[in-house]
Amino acid sequence: MKIKPQIKQKIAFTLLGLAAILVIIPVVLILAILIKRGLPAISWQFLTEMPRMGMRAGGIFPAIMGTLCLVIGAIGVALPLGVLTAIYLVEYAKKNWWTRMIEIAIVNLAGVPSVVYGLFGLGLFVIFFQFGSSILAGSLTLAIMELPVIITSSKEALMSVPRSFREASLALGVSRWQTIRYVVLPNALPGILTGSILGISRTAGETAPILFTVAAFYLPRLPKSVLDQCMALPYHLYVLSTQVPNVKPALQYGTALVLVGMVFLLNIVAIIVRAHIRSKKQW
Repeated sequence: MKIKPQIKQKIAFTLLGLAAILVIIPVVLILAILIKRGLPAISWQFLTEMPRMGMRAGGIFPAIMGTLCLVIGAIGVALPLGVLTAIYLVEYAKKNWWTRMIEIAIVNLAGVPSVVYGLFGLGLFVIFFQFGSSILAGSLTLAIMELPVIITSSKEALMSVPRSFREASLALGVSRWQTIRYVVLPNALPGILTGSILGISRTAGETAPILFTVAAFYLPRLPKSVLDQCMALPYHLYVLSTQVPNVKPALQYGTALVLVGMVFLLNIVAIIVRAHIRSKKQW
């Protein structure tokens, strides 16, 4: 018996809806558990005070500020470097063995485990360049880890800009760089920001890279320079859960809730900026 196209369409929509529900349910359950068990620990003192008594009391303010420093530092390095690499691959480089090698290297970097990035950062930035265990070493390590995502998303965004835009600009006598600067990049910016959003989410939640390069076990003060160590929420949560005895579970879940909330807020800000830029596009 031949199935009607309308029935096939309904079956496909039903399966797609079920797949979406299966993805959403774990996220909702995780958030529900974090809110239920971690919300009692959230207070103004918890968010703004220094840790005390070996992290069994006090707040997590140094960990919050350390995470923000690492995210800002990593994005500040990875975003311009990733966008410039994408511009070279899309607008300038010829399709030959050299560009194929670069693209293969980018794909391979995307599949490298985060702990390997941590060991790489330890050997290169901490030991070889003698930055020590510092915000600088941690930010650079996280930036290298973000590069594949930012380069890939930036390439797709640049290639999505119609070729006619470039041809019209060049026909008016505008140089290639001016065309890229004033025509291609503004239209590709929403897609580039998508890669930045993904990079922010990954950077804020990584533990292994900062474990080797920057994270301090217990540091009840704020860093004074980029060459200082700092606390970070992912490592702080790991320590609370595995190495500090007699810690209230509410503190662990509260720290996890703050980390998830910070990632959520950073993503919301980036999404709003992307939506604002996209609303100005005329095509």
